[in-house]
This record gives sequence, C-alpha cells and structure tokens, in this order.
Amino acid sequence: MTIDIKPLLAFAVTISVFYGCKNQESPKPNVIVVITDDQGYGDVGYTGNPHIKTPVIDNFARENIRFNQFYVSPVCAPTRSSLMTGRFSLRTGVRDTYNGGAIMATEEVTIAEVLNDAGYKTGIFGKWHLGDNYPFRPCDQGFDESVIHLSGGMGQPGDFTTFFKRDSSYFDPVLWHNGNQQQYNGYCTDIFTDEALSFIEKNKDAPFFCYIAFNAPHTPLQVPEKYYDLYKNIDPSAGFENDNRPFPVMTGKNREDARKVYAMVTNIDDNFGKLLKKLDDLRISENTVLIFMTDNGPQQPRYVAGMRGRKGSVFRGGVRVPFFFRYPHMIEGQKDIGSTAAHIDILPTIADICGAQLPDNRIIDGLSLVPLIKGNSDNKFNDRQLFFYWSRRFPELYNNIAVQKGHYKLVANTGYDTSVDSFELYDLAKDEFEQNNILPDNISLAGEMKRELEKMVYELSNSENITDPPRMIIGTERENPLILNRNDAWGEPGVWTQEEVYGMWRVKITEGTYDIKFKFIEPLTTRGVMHLETNSLVYRTDNTSIPTDNIEMKNVYLHQTECDLITQYITGGKRIFPLWVEFKKTDL
Repeated sequence: MTIDIKPLLAFAVTISVFYGCKNQESPKPNVIVVITDDQGYGDVGYTGNPHIKTPVIDNFARENIRFNQFYVSPVCAPTRSSLMTGRFSLRTGVRDTYNGGAIMATEEVTIAEVLNDAGYKTGIFGKWHLGDNYPFRPCDQGFDESVIHLSGGMGQPGDFTTFFKRDSSYFDPVLWHNGNQQQYNGYCTDIFTDEALSFIEKNKDAPFFCYIAFNAPHTPLQVPEKYYDLYKNIDPSAGFENDNRPFPVMTGKNREDARKVYAMVTNIDDNFGKLLKKLDDLRISENTVLIFMTDNGPQQPRYVAGMRGRKGSVFRGGVRVPFFFRYPHMIEGQKDIGSTAAHIDILPTIADICGAQLPDNRIIDGLSLVPLIKGNSDNKFNDRQLFFYWSRRFPELYNNIAVQKGHYKLVANTGYDTSVDSFELYDLAKDEFEQNNILPDNISLAGEMKRELEKMVYELSNSENITDPPRMIIGTERENPLILNRNDAWGEPGVWTQEEVYGMWRVKITEGTYDIKFKFIEPLTTRGVMHLETNSLVYRTDNTSIPTDNIEMKNVYLHQTECDLITQYITGGKRIFPLWVEFKKTDL
C-alpha cells in the first residue's frame, strides 16, 4: 500500500513554521519621541482649548494612551537632559537654559547611546540644547544623524548662524548637519520634519530611534502667513466667561502672541500628520513606539486649562504637560492613566520596551511606565517624590522650588532662612489649580516634606557635574575649528546681547598653535586692545582697523591647560565681550 505523505509534510511544515515564529523574538520596535518647545498643556484642542486647531494631535490623543499627570522641568534644557538620561537635571550638569548651565556632561548615558548599544540607528532633528561643542554635541552623545540648531533657540545670540537673520530666523536657516554648517530652504518645522522622515525612510528595515525636537512654538514667534491667517481674526481670551477655572489676564500683545503660537502649533499638527502617514505608508506603525509631549508650560499668558503659573514656574502650569503614547504591538486602544509620571521615566520606559540595558553605575531617578501602560497597578508611582526648581545660574534656597509626593505638593517662594510657615502646601487631589494653601492646618506634614525637599536640594546641588562643571575641549580633530558661543558663556548672570558684559568659557585647551577669530555683535568704532586670557597667560593685540566687527589673532601658541577663558576688547574704558570666538588648530 502506498501512503501519500504530502499532507503529512504540509502539516509538519505548518507546525514548524508556527512554533518557529512563536519561539523567535519579536522584532525590536522603532522609537520616535516628538517634543515641542514652550507648547503648554492648554495648547492643544484635546485639553479644552476652543481656539486652537490641532485635529491630528487631538485624534492621536483620543485613540491612544494619555498620561494625565505627566510632569517636566519648568524650562527646556533641564527637561531635555532628564528625558535623555532618566536623571534629575542637576545630576547631569544642566541647571539653566544658558549662563553655561545648559551643557550636559559627556559622561552621561543618553537614550541614543543605550539604543546604539542595542543595535539601533539614531537621529535627532531640531533642538538639542545640551551643549554645542565637543564633546557634548548630539554626534558625541550617541546620535548617528543630527540636523539641529544651536543653543536654546533659533535667532538667539548663541545660535549665531541664524542670529543676524532677526525676524526671519525660522526661514531658510543655516543649520548643523552632523556637526557641520549647512544651508536649508523652507520653514524650520517643515525642514526638521522632512529630515526626520528621510531618516526614517532610510532606516525602515532596521530598528531606529528618531528624536524630533521642534523648536516651535518658542520665540521668536515666526510662522508662514497661511497659518497665521487661520487665527488673525480670533480673540484668544474670549469664550471663557462661564468657565469657573482661573484664566490669566491677557493684554493686546498677549492675544497677538497667542495667535502666532496657535498658528505655529497648527503647523506642528500638520507635520505630525505627515509623520503618521509616513509610518503607515512604510507599514511600520504597528511596531513603532510613538510619543508626543512638550517640554514645559507656555511662555506667554494664555489658556492653560486653569492651572497656575506658566514656563519657569514650579506651579502646575509650568511643569504639567500633555503626554500621549502609542505602541500597537504592545497595547491597542485608548485609555487614561492618572498615576504620576515624569520626563525621567522616558529612558527607563524605552529601555524596558526595547530590551536595552540601562547603565548600572549611576542613579536612575525614573521608572519604567510599562506596568501602567499594561494596566497593572503600582503604588510606587503614587508614592513617588518629584523635585522641581528653576532660577538663573543655580538653585536658590528657597525660591521657586517644590517637592511633590503623592497628591501633596510643597512650594517655596521665600528666603533661605524662613520657617516652614512661609511655604505653601497643596492637596492636588482636591485642588488641581493650586489655589487653597492648606499648610496652616498641616504643619507636621509640611515640616516632613520640607526636610525631604532639603535633602533633595543638598544632594542634587552637590552633584559632581554641578560642583565641577563640564568643559569644552579646544583643539581636537573632532571639532576643528571650534566656535564658542554666548549660550555656553559664564560670567555675569544673563550674558545675552549686551556689549559691555563680563563673560568667559570653561574649557580644556590642547597644546598647539591656533588662529583665533573674534566676532562682535556691533562693529567696533574706536581703537582698542583685544585681550585673550587663559588664567596663567594673557595675549593681546592692538586693533587700529575700524570700523570692524571681526578681529583675528594668528599663530597663537597655547599650552595644554584647563582654564576659564576670558576674552574682551578694551577701548575707552569699555570692556566689550565678543558674540563668538573661533579657534582653529593649525598644527593638527
């Protein structure tokens, strides 16, 4: 008798394929984090703003996971350092947005580095704001591809390639592609999106991490006219007469600013739609982790869902932001999560999902959000402690500083030597707008939280990267020439666009011969002397060529040293600080 074995073979192949697929690991997910700049909690339609047009983001929020108690730092660079490292910003060396305080130590381990080690291609498009020179740039911190602007914003003095464009700095900018200047055409948000989509297209067949950090709607408020026309006739302060929530007083300028911000956000919404379409077209949406969030509260007074404060404030209007999450391969459908989550949780969450290894030689302050996303209750989220602060240069005891534990929040806006009676205590479960100070009836709880706040302040402010801040390295093959900009300058509080201001840079100099260029904001109109000081030695040259906004020193020998580099043009009793200084090592 002849037995037909074809059906048996087919069955065996089916079983083999089935079990083989089951035993294989799922493909590593792609990861995309989209973060916007100065877009507050109220700057999307989903959170109740009746004026703004954000249909794509609103729909994304409705269909996916919404973290309704998500917190960040009051200003941008600290938020970004915590997002990148899973650590409170002071641990990383980041304490401010400029004044040399927005440089993240190169020893920090970023999401890009963690995912690089797990086999990912990595790219950043937009705003970095964690150091503009070697060894702190994105290309030094794990990113394979980078298209960014410098400093905290385009058009700012630190971003010297767009600074002199003034009111058109967001259009046709010179950006930095993998550490080199490159001219681009178009509007900045569109450019960053297109570059990100190109990166995604090139890496669609391998796991990638794409960090899209839009600089909009940060000032200067510049937007294509077709978007502004959508809002030019609205009153952003209207329609809240019957709303019992607090609403800020808005001047005419505030209303005009809001129109421009809303226009910039609608442009972001259109670009977010382009991103979603690209993922669908490439058929990788299912296996892509996609996060949408913002970095802090709004800079200008406008709708913020009734919360108190805005950018820079430790009240909720400054630190609570929208956070929407999608990863269909792990969980489908929409839901609200009310547990306390924060920027420090992003790295642990992504590492958890991607099977990547977190660094084990440092404190990671964040927690993986995966249990919450999967619907598991976890009391450690409800009992956790978050720390908020912001002031220029260093934390101030006790000014604009807060600790939140569970649903209680202790806020300080007072002097270092005042008693706990001068603090404020809020029960966020009963008072989400932080209007009712319950401290007089809860002195014991406030005293306990004050001690915890002090413990965190003293620990974080004594971090190695704060007590011994990072230094740029001059004279390496990795960045030659190197240009020091005003965003990373120390000196007087608030080195910005002043001419007569004391400034300097913390640097390491590699021994060698250099050609040095000094660029000034305004042309120098009187003769003077250009000084360059490296702590132990001063170089000077007379300048008789006026007017000029450039001075050069050629063939300057610098010995190897760590120093506070001081540069100043002395003329007629004035000491003028350059906009930037370029060092080109000629004997590499």
